[in-house]
Amino acid sequence: MRLKRFYFLFIVLFGVIFKTNGQNLSLYNQFNGRFDFTFIGNTLNVQPNGAFDPCLILPSSDATLNLSPTDVIENAYLYWAGSGTGDFNVKLNGIDITSQRNFSAIQSSNGNPFFSAFADVTTQLQNTGNGLYSFSDLDVSPFLNPDTYCNNGTNFSGWAIVIVFGNPTLPLNQINVYDGLEALSTAVVDVQDQLIINLGNLNVLNNSGAKLGFVAWEGDATISNQESLLINGNSIDNPPLNPGNNAFNGTNSITGSSSLYNMDLDIYDIQNYISIGNSSVEVKMTTAQDFVLINTIVTKLNSQLADATVAINNIEQECDSRTIIVNYTVSNINATEVLPPGTPIAIYVDGVFTAYDETTLPIPIGGSMSYQTTITIPINVPLDFNLVIIVDDRGDGTGIVAELNENNNTATIAVSLWVTPTFNTLENLVVCNEGFTRGTFDFSTYEELVKTNPLDGVRFFETLENATNNVSPILNTSNYQASATPKEIYVRIFNDNCFAISDFILTTRNCPPTVYNYVSVNNDTYNDSFTIGGLRDIFLDFKLEIYSRWGRLLWTGNQNTEDWNGYVKDGFGSKNAPDGTYFYLLFLNDVDYPEPLKGFLYLHH
Repeated sequence: MRLKRFYFLFIVLFGVIFKTNGQNLSLYNQFNGRFDFTFIGNTLNVQPNGAFDPCLILPSSDATLNLSPTDVIENAYLYWAGSGTGDFNVKLNGIDITSQRNFSAIQSSNGNPFFSAFADVTTQLQNTGNGLYSFSDLDVSPFLNPDTYCNNGTNFSGWAIVIVFGNPTLPLNQINVYDGLEALSTAVVDVQDQLIINLGNLNVLNNSGAKLGFVAWEGDATISNQESLLINGNSIDNPPLNPGNNAFNGTNSITGSSSLYNMDLDIYDIQNYISIGNSSVEVKMTTAQDFVLINTIVTKLNSQLADATVAINNIEQECDSRTIIVNYTVSNINATEVLPPGTPIAIYVDGVFTAYDETTLPIPIGGSMSYQTTITIPINVPLDFNLVIIVDDRGDGTGIVAELNENNNTATIAVSLWVTPTFNTLENLVVCNEGFTRGTFDFSTYEELVKTNPLDGVRFFETLENATNNVSPILNTSNYQASATPKEIYVRIFNDNCFAISDFILTTRNCPPTVYNYVSVNNDTYNDSFTIGGLRDIFLDFKLEIYSRWGRLLWTGNQNTEDWNGYVKDGFGSKNAPDGTYFYLLFLNDVDYPEPLKGFLYLHH
């Protein structure tokens, strides 16, 4: 920054508050395992901002990545920042990059905005590997106005890549990446401002190799007023590059450069400032004059803790049973320590502790183990309920295992107990006998009549075996032809998992025959004989008598004779009966028709 002492006079005389609003740093990602981290990046300022700064920016700048051949890039995050409201489309090695997350800050003393942008460039770095990286197309020139940023020495732009890499030779570490855009500034020169981050839920078993790094913007090499970095209250430094009173001074401790104008890429060893057994670490940054924007903080600690998670694989159950089998998997994926055997597992049904289980064997780092437990659901629990499994829970909300993350131990599934559907009893169907007990039936309406739940499904079958196995259903229920009756029809009523079987009987009855009482004996093939429909195939033992109008019996027929064709027998042979009206008696010899059917017919030649 340009001549901050100028602001000391300004503040004293006019009471101007030099403060910035932005986004607090928070944990963005965590890596547990054999990991480490480093930074690359560069400034776009041509020289430190200040009194003699020409207020120009470079079109591009370069940085070199040089990891060990056995290092494997796990993640890579690109940050770029500058004065103004932002440019969110840039290039890395000529490849277009668009911001995925944006941060902003406002300097409240003058309203000047600052920005930072983020993009995950993991794939690009994994594909490119070691070598030169060129950053370009960041345009903040519209904001480099002498009356705004340049005159108060806050014009800057630059870029950095945070790289997390793995190596099987590394110890088990926890890498935490925090980001935001938070300001270190002060309302009055010599009055200290501070930024504090508490790293909790740790289990430091070995402090060897512990380190902390940060990406910061707008620090000035010439301002060193109470500017410090403290770990657990202890001031840390890296002289001569990073003196204890000037932590933000335009340096890159990875490359040893002191010409990283108005940005800092610094990594500190902090193993002497944390202790074995620490469960938390406090990181504090201070300044009493310089204006600094903290964009990213990355820590590496040798913290060995399990991280139990649980997933419900499936629920096994049977119809009309309140006993279920729960299959689930306990994992220890994002961990730096084995999950011990005997880790308690609590199972809750609608919030009530119902069953207990525990791990039986150690679950290694990155490993999983599947379990199965049988639970009887209490009778007072409704058919639909939520089942919750919490690993490292003794059934009272407390556990026994210290974990990296205590908030990811729960799995929930909605369960509906399987119940056999109820149904309405169906009446038997009776239709007219079409001959030899054949009949045509319409039971299509039974599909809805049988259901008590409109969501259930219904199918009809000719055999109980087919209904049980749900094979060969009857497809035409509105015109079903039974070749013989009585016939039993089986009904399968089903929901998603269960089914019930009902039935009804198809029967036929001998309906009255149909008499066609006009006979025209003229050999035109129409009504040439006295025809009675539904007689011969149904009433096998019938007897038909035809009488003249004076009551004389003229003709007798049965199953063994042909239909009457108007001829009558006399003493010498047969002759045509004269035209006119005749009467008949039809004896059906059927229990439903004890009396003969009577009627007349008209004969015409």
